[in-house]
Amino acid sequence: MRKILGIVAGVTAGLLVSASPVLAAGRYTLFGDATRVHPGNHSHTAIQLRSVGSGFGGIDFKIPAGMTFGQIQNLSTDYEFTAATCGQGSPRFQINVDGKNAFVYIGPPPNYTGCPQDVWQNTGNLATPVSFVDTSQLPGGFFYDTFATADLKYGSDVVTGIQLVADAGYFFGTQTVLIDNTMINNALYTYENQGRGGDGQDGEGGDG
Repeated sequence: MRKILGIVAGVTAGLLVSASPVLAAGRYTLFGDATRVHPGNHSHTAIQLRSVGSGFGGIDFKIPAGMTFGQIQNLSTDYEFTAATCGQGSPRFQINVDGKNAFVYIGPPPNYTGCPQDVWQNTGNLATPVSFVDTSQLPGGFFYDTFATADLKYGSDVVTGIQLVADAGYFFGTQTVLIDNTMINNALYTYENQGRGGDGQDGEGGDG
């Protein structure tokens, strides 16, 4: 799983430089191999994240200016795998802090592997005090950190971005996951074409 750290560092470095200005135009932006789709087994629009070989797909979310790590209280999403499964640290939320990342992995801990195909699931809230967050890129961090202990170390640090990424095609050949009903704190992202979620927090993305 640690193999992802070098791969993601390069991907996110580009995001930190180029994605932030784009976010001002919408509530989220798709990047890489990410597209809006209308799955036959799903009644709503979803986002398909696909990783083929060394490729990746992701969603970059607009967050409030000055938001701190300690203010992240809710991270969740619906997801369904249509090719491969979870593994190698993908898919995941990644939280940009001080030019590095904290990772919140999707799938059953502690290995985050073995997600079934063709079944919609919900992660539940991945940002509870006892939830795991990989802070090994941050000073004093480690792989199985919890949000409670991470808040003590990084709670006042400013978050410059949050993404949801799939990039394990290098391991699986092709990894494809559908994403819907993502929540970041009280903001709901339903990814409908009109760009409105149930609480009005959703917005039109830059792609699709």
